[in-house]
Amino acid sequence: MVAAGRSGYDPAMTRSAVVTGAGSGIGRAVSHALSREGWVVALAGRRREALEATAREAPGRTLIVPTDVTDPAAVAALFDRVEADLGRLDLLFNNAGIAPPPVPFEDVSVEEWRSVVDTNLTGMFLCARAAYRLMKAQTPRGGRIVNNGSIAAQAPRPGSAPYTATKHAVTGLSKSLQLDGRRHDVACSQIDIGNAATPMTTGVPAGVIQADGSRAPEPLMDVAHVARAVVYVASLPLEANVPFMTVMATRMPLVGRG
Repeated sequence: MVAAGRSGYDPAMTRSAVVTGAGSGIGRAVSHALSREGWVVALAGRRREALEATAREAPGRTLIVPTDVTDPAAVAALFDRVEADLGRLDLLFNNAGIAPPPVPFEDVSVEEWRSVVDTNLTGMFLCARAAYRLMKAQTPRGGRIVNNGSIAAQAPRPGSAPYTATKHAVTGLSKSLQLDGRRHDVACSQIDIGNAATPMTTGVPAGVIQADGSRAPEPLMDVAHVARAVVYVASLPLEANVPFMTVMATRMPLVGRG
């Protein structure tokens, strides 16, 4: 059995998690992986039908909470529901996000910019804030927030200004949470993911725009590797943390991109 950390939190006890964007892709894979490890998982996302599909394939207990992360009232209702039904929150996988198709910088509309910022940054802030408040106040206090960043936080793709800007901002949010959470036993990690096989990356093997303007196919990795990475971070006692982690297809051209 793993010993309890400073806060008295015992990773061996039944643990509860919120996964945003749980209806597909990385969110679904992480929800299932946590469920297999005995976590009770609150599934959050815009589409109830997709969340129900995730819940049907989960081996353990889940809680379906349709949520638009860009809506402060909806986010507040999500975490109120978690507190009421599950009693506490041990993990937030802050995953919901959108990745619009590449657009020349001069053609990025204000509407598209705001849509990406609202989901990828403001939505992540709203969920992190609600989780932080709950983790700080509960007994035993503390918990863990894992933000889904992106390798775009390290190096952009062409035509990705709104997405890349938000992912750089997520890194700033993660660093602030890592600092501010210390005194309240709230740990924060950021996982930067490259070319996981999900519905969002179906076009990658056919060709992706490169820094020189050419289009080239890129390899994918099984999304299960991402799920295992999140489970590993979530399994640590609160006295230990992985501030930043990159999980990517080995042969994708991140190193040296640009």
